[in-house]
Amino acid sequence: MTVPESPITIAVGESSVSGVFAQPDDAFATLVVAHGAGAGMDHPFLLGFTRALNEEAVATLRFNFPYREAGRKFPDRPPVAIAAWRAAMYAAESRTDGKPLWAAGKSFGGRMAAMAVAEGMPAAGLVYLGYPLHPPGQPEKLRDAHLYGLTLPMLFLQGTRDPFATPELLEAVVARIGPSATLEWREGGDHSFGVAGTKRAAVEVGSLLARSVAAFLKQHRESPVSLSPTR
Repeated sequence: MTVPESPITIAVGESSVSGVFAQPDDAFATLVVAHGAGAGMDHPFLLGFTRALNEEAVATLRFNFPYREAGRKFPDRPPVAIAAWRAAMYAAESRTDGKPLWAAGKSFGGRMAAMAVAEGMPAAGLVYLGYPLHPPGQPEKLRDAHLYGLTLPMLFLQGTRDPFATPELLEAVVARIGPSATLEWREGGDHSFGVAGTKRAAVEVGSLLARSVAAFLKQHRESPVSLSPTR
């Protein structure tokens, strides 16, 4: 049975962004999901991912960053993206009846979620859908400094052919973070989790990640997260 989706408007400072909220009747947790740098919240990958999560009894809220809402191509700077993350988490908390509240993101969206948590945004845990550890072909430019102070549960889902994360480097980062971090590889997957020689629509590719994420959330049930209305 398809879970109804409700469009919402999320205030971010003096402007606002769009969001879509869906909550199954038996939801045990809520996952807020941010898009990657090159696509908005309605990309088929995120549609497939969030709708499959709803079938796994996870409520979801996906949202646009301000640059995407305004029709710009270049991603927001971290302060703006982090403000949007805080606002989206607060919007989710007000709709989820005290359920554990998690943050997730595709690539850029996941990295900004981690930076927001590192700056004090409460969350039960983090889920990264293709973490952008370094630019393609530039493994010396690691984007990992903000990860090491985080002690909440973290799930890294990553393709073995992702040019944004050399496997050996990502494994070393996850090991350095410690036992709170879990890394799950998708064999042959690229940055969008596509596998060469396998024809799957993006909506299906996203949906195939949902079961692992739901299982991780169940394994790490936390007390409800309470956010301040000041954002």
